[in-house]
Amino acid sequence: MKKQQYVLSAIALILCIALYIGGKTVPDKTAATAHTEGDGHDHSAESPQKIDFKSILAAAKATITPNQSQRLTALENSVTRGDVKEQQIHAFHEMARFWLDSARKFELYAYYTSEAAKLENSEKSLTFAARLFLDRLMMSGDPAMQTWLANNAKVLLENALKINPANDSSRIGLGSCYLFGNISSNPMEGINMIRQVVEKNPGNVYGQMMLALGGKKSGQYDKAIERFLLIVQKEPNNIEAVFHIAECFDLKGDKPNAIVYYEKAKQLVKIPQAKEELNNRIMELKK
Repeated sequence: MKKQQYVLSAIALILCIALYIGGKTVPDKTAATAHTEGDGHDHSAESPQKIDFKSILAAAKATITPNQSQRLTALENSVTRGDVKEQQIHAFHEMARFWLDSARKFELYAYYTSEAAKLENSEKSLTFAARLFLDRLMMSGDPAMQTWLANNAKVLLENALKINPANDSSRIGLGSCYLFGNISSNPMEGINMIRQVVEKNPGNVYGQMMLALGGKKSGQYDKAIERFLLIVQKEPNNIEAVFHIAECFDLKGDKPNAIVYYEKAKQLVKIPQAKEELNNRIMELKK
């Protein structure tokens, strides 16, 4: 990897963490390559190593303390003892909280939240759980983990769309599973889902962001910049879009425009370390 790529990855990761804590996500440059309209890529050869729930759970259990293990066993037993749906839902939420608060294992928090959501079967609970997986998907750099996250989100969003087929956000999320999750040899299926929403409503920021990120990851920087600019026109303070514009210009070798948008990003970001990394990159580009 070139020095430029190391620098950009560091900036992206810092912004990613900062925005994730604040409720947003910025996919870093280590994420799997997304494939967009007519990229000519042979997707059939892509088959990342599989990850399943049992392996994730086993690895997580190996890291917890004896007291935590005892608590977890009691929670697991409460799930099997639950003879009515409400009891199982409560048990799954308790296990989700355990993995989030006590053991700090976000993937298992998302998984047990999704198990509760499937039993509740409400659009709100299904889309909330799906978003947990989608947010993690956009941050992950492991293709196998991306696939596991995308498959879990896909099931939830498909169920949500059965309840409300008109939910554009659910349709965009489902398309994003195909676009970023390595779950299909034909990612155009996902692209078309998102396109349908964006063509109907060009002002849909979520849809424009997903298509822009797809263009960026596949190296179609000009197309990506166009879409990111549409977002910035609608939301001038959208740090995600501003940063990605800067990075796209940087990656295509347009230093003057990269500097302009890195400067804008530096004014918007609140994290001191991110400001420092952005300033360092600007200084590099000015040499």
